[in-house]
Amino acid sequence: MTQLPLAFEIVSLVVLVVILAADLILAFKRPHVPSFKEATLWVVFYVALALVFAVLMLVFGDGEHAGQFLAGWLTEYSLSIDNLFVFVIIMSRFNVPRKYQQEALMVGIIIALVLRGIFILIGAQLIESLSWIFYIFGAFLLYTAFKQAFGKQDEGDGENAFVRLLRKRVNIAPDFDGAKVRTTFDGKRMFTPMLIVFLALGSTDLLFALDSIPAIFGITESPFIVFTANVFALMGLRQLYFLLGGLLEKLVYLHYGIAFILAFIGVKLVLHALHENQLPFLNGGEPITWVPDIDTWTSLAVIILSMTVATVASLIKMRRTPAAPSLHP
Repeated sequence: MTQLPLAFEIVSLVVLVVILAADLILAFKRPHVPSFKEATLWVVFYVALALVFAVLMLVFGDGEHAGQFLAGWLTEYSLSIDNLFVFVIIMSRFNVPRKYQQEALMVGIIIALVLRGIFILIGAQLIESLSWIFYIFGAFLLYTAFKQAFGKQDEGDGENAFVRLLRKRVNIAPDFDGAKVRTTFDGKRMFTPMLIVFLALGSTDLLFALDSIPAIFGITESPFIVFTANVFALMGLRQLYFLLGGLLEKLVYLHYGIAFILAFIGVKLVLHALHENQLPFLNGGEPITWVPDIDTWTSLAVIILSMTVATVASLIKMRRTPAAPSLHP
């Protein structure tokens, strides 16, 4: 596999930062609830943008790079559906006005991208210096897949330990003041609940990264592809939130599709670790060459098929089941 040109990587990162900045400014300049048509057009735009980026990767790199990006992006996008369900809970828990949910989501996503970037760099360094980390990543993904498929789906109350600690340490005003994080209440300068919402969204997404980052490192070892796949998956998340709305809790089989993807990548990581083995107590520290190494295109096919089957099965189930009240605020 050839190396991607450094100029391509730099220009790509600059363009993505510009797009994110424009999206953030737009969200704050025009606080509103997007219509179904607007949300759909934005989702289509970001999906098309990701596909164009994959084509550019094919042109400036090769098919392997493009395939790794597509598989990584689809993995992150499918795992982000779980994030959306929790985002719905957070918005409901803090009674965020619908008009200002775009800003809350956008800032939460920016926080998540910064934290994920740090996490990706750490993961890349671990992989480079400790090849056996693939065993750990693989075992963790298999455990996560089991929990996702058979564990109790705990919705929680929208607050994690970090947010609860912040509540105890910081004075928070009782009401929102638009999308502001600081306001004056009873003559005192205080933080608004929006600060809690921003940090709840960002820190919750970081927890999801504990699953998704090892999963995408099972597809590619390129930090650039890992990061850009995360950016493209998270960029359309805000619009997807408004597009899917109350449909999320009705996709009852989606978590099985996600669990299967995690389990598949977990197995792939373990097989890859065996194929590149350096542990002295396994095969005398020599690679186990007869172990199959699953290629990128097989991974891509499994990811697409898993999400398609889970979504279609959920939609069939939804049509046969009476409508339930939506969690969406």
